[in-house]
Amino acid sequence: MNVHSFDPVAAVLLIPIGSAALLAILPGYRLTAQLNVVASLATFLSALSLFVIERPPPGPYVLVDDLNIVFIVLNTFVGFTTSIFSASYIAHELETGRLTPVYLRFYHAMYQTMMFGMNLAFVSNNIGLMWVAVEIATLTTVLMVGIYRTHAALEAAWKYFILGSVGIAFALFGTILVYMAARPIVGEGQDGMIWSMLIEHAANFDPALLNVAFVFLILGYGTKVGLAPLHAWLPDAHAEGPTPISAVLSGLLLNVALYALLRFKILLAANPAAIAPGPLMVTMGLLSLVFAAFMLYRRRDIKRLFAYSSIEHMGIIVFAFGMGGPLANFAGLLHMVMHSLTKSAIFFAVGHISQIKGTQRISRIRGLTATHPALGWGLVMGVVAIAGMPPLGLFMSEFLIVSSTFARQPLLAIVLVFGLLLAFGALMLRLTSVAFGEPRGSTKSAEASYVPMFAHLSLVLMAGLYLPAPLVVWFQHVARILG
Repeated sequence: MNVHSFDPVAAVLLIPIGSAALLAILPGYRLTAQLNVVASLATFLSALSLFVIERPPPGPYVLVDDLNIVFIVLNTFVGFTTSIFSASYIAHELETGRLTPVYLRFYHAMYQTMMFGMNLAFVSNNIGLMWVAVEIATLTTVLMVGIYRTHAALEAAWKYFILGSVGIAFALFGTILVYMAARPIVGEGQDGMIWSMLIEHAANFDPALLNVAFVFLILGYGTKVGLAPLHAWLPDAHAEGPTPISAVLSGLLLNVALYALLRFKILLAANPAAIAPGPLMVTMGLLSLVFAAFMLYRRRDIKRLFAYSSIEHMGIIVFAFGMGGPLANFAGLLHMVMHSLTKSAIFFAVGHISQIKGTQRISRIRGLTATHPALGWGLVMGVVAIAGMPPLGLFMSEFLIVSSTFARQPLLAIVLVFGLLLAFGALMLRLTSVAFGEPRGSTKSAEASYVPMFAHLSLVLMAGLYLPAPLVVWFQHVARILG
C-alpha cells in the first residue's frame, strides 16, 4: 500500500467505528479484549502518522491543524493504554460475576464507538458536526456508566444523561446562534458552519449575537468540562461506572468539551467588538478550583475523591486558557496533557486496588505500600504528581500558570495559589491514610498489568525533568494560535 493512498484522518475515524461493529458481533472474552487493544493501537498509530504524512487540506467536514493534532494524539494514546488496562480489569469483573458476557460485548463495542465520537469531534471542521460528535461520545459513556445495573450505577447514568443533555442542549443553542451571526456575512447553507470559513470572516459578525452564543456555549460545553456550578454529574459517573471508563472520562472526555470551548474562544477573540471570553473563563476556572479543593476534604469514596480532583484541574486549565497570552496558553496545554496522563494512571491504580479490597471506601483501604508495593507506590507517585509536586510534569505547568498570573494579575494569583494549596492538603491527607499505616482489608495479589500505569507516570516524570525541544516549539506555536 503506497503512502499516498493512506489517509490518517479516515483511519482515525474508520478503525474505531469498524471495530465497534465487529466487537458487537464477536463472542468470547479473550478475543474481543485483544481486538479492542489492537484497534486502539491501530488508531493511535494512525494519529501519530499525522505528524509525518502531509495533512489533508481543510474540507467541508474535516480539518487537521496544529491545535487538534495535540488533542488527537493524546486521545488515541490514552485510549490505547486504557484498553490494555481494561483487558485485565474486565477479566476480573467477569470472574466475580459483576459483568455477564452479553454486557461485555456491549462494553467493547461502546468503547470503540466512544473513541470514534471523540476523534470525530477533534477533526471536524463543521461546528454542527462537532456538536453531534460530542453528543455521540456523551451517550456512549452514559450507557457505559450504567453497565453494572446496580441501583447506584443507574442513578449515576441517569443523572449524567439528564445533566449532560441539558448542557448539550445549551451548546446546540449556542452553535445555532453562531450560525445566525455568520449567515448575513457568509451566506446560507453549510458555509455558515464551516470553522475555517467562520474564522476568516469572524471580525464582521454581529457582536451581540456572538456574546449570547458564547454564554450558551460556555454553559453547555462547560457542563461537559465539569466546571463548578455544572459539575454535579461528574463525581457520580466516575464513582459508579467501571474504572476504565472513569479513566477515559477524566483523561479524555473532559478534553473534548474543552477543545470545543477553545475553538469558540478563538472565534470570539477574532471579533474586536465582542465581549472578551477571558474573564468569563477565568471566573469559572477559579470557582471550580476553589470549590473542588474544599470538596476534596469530605470524600469517603476513593473514586469520588479523584473525580473532584478532575474538577479542580479542569478549573486550572480553563483558568490558564482564560488568562490567555503565549505563556498561560502554553502552560494550559501542558497541564492538560499532564493531567490526562496522570489522572488516568491514578484510575488504573485505583481500579486494581478497589478490586483487591472489594470496596472503594477510603476508610477500608490502608497500608498499600506494605501489601502491594507496585500498586501502592504507583498510587503515591500519581497523587504526588496530581498534587503538583516537583520534579513531575504537573509542577512545571502549575508553576508556569502561577508565575505568569502573578506578573499580570497578582490578586487572581493569590486565589489560585490558595486553591492549589487547599487541594494539596486534602490529597496528602487522604494519601497517607491509604498508602501507609497498618494494612487493612484483603491482601491477595493483584493479577494486573502495571505497564499502562507506569508508562503514563514515567512520561509525566520525563516531562517534569526535560521537555524535548520539538515539543516545546510545537506547543509554543499552538499557544500562539490560541491567542
